[in-house]
Amino acid sequence: MNHCATPAAHRDAQHLCASAALAERGRALVFDVLQYGQPVRAFALRFDGKVVAYINRCLHVPIEMDWQPGVFLDADRRYIVCATHGAAYEPIGGRCVGGPCGRGRLTPLAVAEIGAQVYWYPSADIRPVPREVPAAPGDNP
Repeated sequence: MNHCATPAAHRDAQHLCASAALAERGRALVFDVLQYGQPVRAFALRFDGKVVAYINRCLHVPIEMDWQPGVFLDADRRYIVCATHGAAYEPIGGRCVGGPCGRGRLTPLAVAEIGAQVYWYPSADIRPVPREVPAAPGDNP
């Protein structure tokens, strides 16, 4: 994402983690979002120095893809691979490159690193999960 984004875009930025928390071709950060108003998991990882983020849904069958929590890359750490059916995706761009995923791409989330922190940016279809507001003392449920 462009570091010269509009001030409104900066207000919408959702903090994910410190940049150092995403090791090159390492474990991804998995987090919750709403896609079309429904809760889904997303993930962010660093690949070739760039942070990328996608909805955690295989194109073949809409299931989460990680082998273990946050583990998405194959043994050679070259591709994102669905643990269930072996569909393989390019980490940069999310394009299907093998297996039963067809000709599509993973659903991306806009991300940026600003001041050694990683942020994601909501879109019309992908929104943050609302934060729970604690009840004030004395409020009735």
